[in-house]
Amino acid sequence: MFACKLIEKALEQNLVSYIHLDNQQNAEKMDEMLWTYRDVSFIPHVILPANDKVSVFIGNAEENIDIPKADFLINLSNQIPEFLTQFAKTAEILDQEDQILDEGRKRYAYYRKQGYTLNYYQL
Repeated sequence: MFACKLIEKALEQNLVSYIHLDNQQNAEKMDEMLWTYRDVSFIPHVILPANDKVSVFIGNAEENIDIPKADFLINLSNQIPEFLTQFAKTAEILDQEDQILDEGRKRYAYYRKQGYTLNYYQL
């Protein structure tokens, strides 16, 4: 649900966004969430590969796809995306499960070591 709110904020700022997940099943769940997030509206998006002209793309680590030119990456996978450097902004959303938090801490340490400016928000 928080990812949907974050995408809405990105759309308000006219940012093209890419949501990255671990697998196709999770990509399809995110697709469904974006269609049903609000009762009276939806967030226009596509699952890659697609050539549609939208501002929100969904992809996953299982598919070997070309990542569209986008401003904002929302990484919902447990991996560090190889294409991380092509985005001006990146967000990671972590559930409070031990394994997810452990993997998130590893990515945080990697990002810090690479010199990225990091902001941490606990909701």
